[in-house]
Order: sequence, then C-alpha cells, then structure tokens
Amino acid sequence: MNAMTAMRQYQNVGLKVQVNEADPHKLIQMLMQGGLDRIAQAKGALERGALAEKGELISKAIGIVGGLRSALDKSVGGELAENLDRLYDYMTMRLFEASRGNDAAKLDEVAGLLREVKSGWDAIAP
Repeated sequence: MNAMTAMRQYQNVGLKVQVNEADPHKLIQMLMQGGLDRIAQAKGALERGALAEKGELISKAIGIVGGLRSALDKSVGGELAENLDRLYDYMTMRLFEASRGNDAAKLDEVAGLLREVKSGWDAIAP
C-alpha cells in the first residue's frame, strides 16, 4: 500500500466517525464545506488542464448541492426553504455551465453563494 492510499483510507475513516457523531446541523455544515472543497478542487483541476478530474469534481459538487436541496423541509422552512431551493437550483445550473464551458468564474460564483449560505448556517449553530 502506498502512502497516498493509506492517507485516503485514514481520512475516510475520520470522515465516517465525524458523520456518525454529527447532529443534523453539523451534517449540513459538513455538506456545505464538502461542496466548497469540491468546487475549489475542480477549479484547481481546470487550471491544470485536468478536464476529466474537473468533471468528476464538479459532478460531486452538484451531488452535494442536490443533497442540500433534498434536505430542505418546505413545510417547516416556508419562504426561506423555497428561496434556498431556488438558489440551490441556480447553483446546480451554474455548475453544469462551468463544467461545459470550462469556466472558472462560474465556479467562483457558486463558491461565493455557497460560502454566504454556509456563513448564515454557521451563525445559527445550536
């Protein structure tokens, strides 16, 4: 086993422990951070010309945004949940466009939006 494989396995175990011990609020924070991380990694891959890797990372970011969207409870969240649903839909569309057009500016835009939502979520920590 090489060092990189061992490091990834160690990180996966650490992440599984964090997920198992996290409350729902923390899980959403982790999803948001994961989305931000994947977008940053996709931008790096784009800058290096690693287009296949960029596509995989953007797909993961899209999946994370989809997970955030599916976690919304519109019956409880009302107008705020509706607005977030539309924002997550917009983020997904922009991520698709960023992938299709190899557009770092669209990745930056989505990262900025997600950071803003995350900062609000972080502020209401239990």
